[in-house]
Amino acid sequence: MPEPAGNRAGIKPQNKDKKAKSRPTEQTFEEPRYLKYLIENDIPVCVRLETNEDFCGTIEYYDSTFIRLTREGEPNLFIFKHEIKYLYEKP
Repeated sequence: MPEPAGNRAGIKPQNKDKKAKSRPTEQTFEEPRYLKYLIENDIPVCVRLETNEDFCGTIEYYDSTFIRLTREGEPNLFIFKHEIKYLYEKP
């Protein structure tokens, strides 16, 4: 006796009523909001680079690739974001 068509390899029929799970978003857009908060409130920060160097100052400007760190008594820095390990608010 031949097997019924459509289920020869033990394939289960798909349930079309199930909703596909969506992937989490790649970007939350919290970074620009946080950087804007730091700039507007003139909050001092320390930036730790991938090379474990620390630089402290206030963020004056940012875009998608770098931040500008303004420091007192020292030259201002343009730091590429891909070189930043993390940054934190200075206590």
